[in-house]
Amino acid sequence: MRDHFIKRLTNLAENDPELVLVTGDLGFGVFDNYRKVRSDQFINAGVSEQNMTMVATGMALEGYKVFTYSIGNFPTLRCLEMIRNDAAYHEANVKVVCIGGGFSYGALGISHHATEDLAIMRSLPNVTVLSPCGLWEAMEATEALASTPGTCYLRLDKSVGDDAPKNNERFEIGKLRILKEGNDVTLLVTGGILGEVQKAAIKLSELGISVKIVSCHTLKPFDGNGLVDLVNNSSALVTVEEHTICGGLGTLVAETLMDRGCFPKKFMRIALESGFSSIVGSQDYLRAMYQMDAVTITKRIEKLLDE
Repeated sequence: MRDHFIKRLTNLAENDPELVLVTGDLGFGVFDNYRKVRSDQFINAGVSEQNMTMVATGMALEGYKVFTYSIGNFPTLRCLEMIRNDAAYHEANVKVVCIGGGFSYGALGISHHATEDLAIMRSLPNVTVLSPCGLWEAMEATEALASTPGTCYLRLDKSVGDDAPKNNERFEIGKLRILKEGNDVTLLVTGGILGEVQKAAIKLSELGISVKIVSCHTLKPFDGNGLVDLVNNSSALVTVEEHTICGGLGTLVAETLMDRGCFPKKFMRIALESGFSSIVGSQDYLRAMYQMDAVTITKRIEKLLDE
């Protein structure tokens, strides 16, 4: 996702002199072409992410569109006060970009595991929250946020699913996308873990279970009407996310349905349930360890439908 993000951002910057990218002392190889063609729209703030956010806010209040960029928790949790008090409160045009959502940097330990970010960022007033599931959504989300007023959060993953658009489909912030039709169970997914969900769907189809897959690339604003339509046409609803079970997609879906008095016949949340991710390893390893891989997703859905 990172490479597709910067490719689209470079194209946007070439046509918009007010667009600026601020990095927290990383991504130099990735940004080589961007710096070559738009060096006057690139700032390295150093290993000083909080200052990076304040600089971005100041520039935004002077009329710039500023993207801040760093790994996992560094541009978000480390900068939470600055995002809240400086950017969001003033509705500044700051786009916070996290590369490494979930267990993307699994081998580097808890400091690099971004597993609470969606809950925290969506709780902030005036913040748009996007978590694309694949390469197309990552590029389209980048462009959409560049033209979206106010403070935004873009969560990028190292892994991806197949989110290819159908026909002349247009990306819309705040709209669910049906990636696969099915009748027995509806899987709502956010982020690159879509790939595991799609593998699980294949396994389930071999067992005679028809799966609908829905991309929830936007958590705020959320498509409540689209969600209700899904529930009314599904016998079971399952959310999948590489994030803590508290406050993320599963919580968002549950609270949205409760507020509307709409209750699925069967409902399950698949997410990180064990508190902090206290072990290290590759993204695939950690998904398996925390029961979020395709094999476990398949088994849990089988059990849900048998109950």
